[in-house]
Amino acid sequence: MTLQHITLAGGCFWCTEAVFTRLRGISAVQSGYANGHTSHPSYEQVCDGTTGHAEVVQLAFDPEMIDLRQILEVFLATHDPTTLNRQGHDVGTQYRSGIYWHHPEQELVAKALLADLTAQKLWDAPIVTEVAPLDSFWPAEAYHQQYYARHPEQGYCAAVITPKLAKFRQRFAALLQP
Repeated sequence: MTLQHITLAGGCFWCTEAVFTRLRGISAVQSGYANGHTSHPSYEQVCDGTTGHAEVVQLAFDPEMIDLRQILEVFLATHDPTTLNRQGHDVGTQYRSGIYWHHPEQELVAKALLADLTAQKLWDAPIVTEVAPLDSFWPAEAYHQQYYARHPEQGYCAAVITPKLAKFRQRFAALLQP
């Protein structure tokens, strides 16, 4: 098995991580910060909006079990790819929508899917998801890793992530881990 990696920014990394830990073929999900200009940024620095980083999850996946297009379809369906620098009440450049590719073939898959979705006019506004090479990735602090799994009763988790996961399970049941 040869794993591939992709890094995705879909707003709060707690939400994105909670979705992707449930997909078959995903062997690791790590929350972190990508494509900024500060080395080893802290959560507080990223939240200040001055580092240029996005909150992301970096996925390791088995392309024989789930292909990149399927991963990106789940990603684009579980956040709003039409809002610039915002997801719900989370506002700032760190909450932008982004696909940060690790190999040039991934860029082609991402751009083709975005073109297909744009042609389908699924949203009332244009897709603003940036597609760029992964320039840098810094793991988030340990307390952010697997946050939802460890704190499902926490207010944000219960109010935002739990309903998101219910919709996700219903729509993507065929892609869930057994």
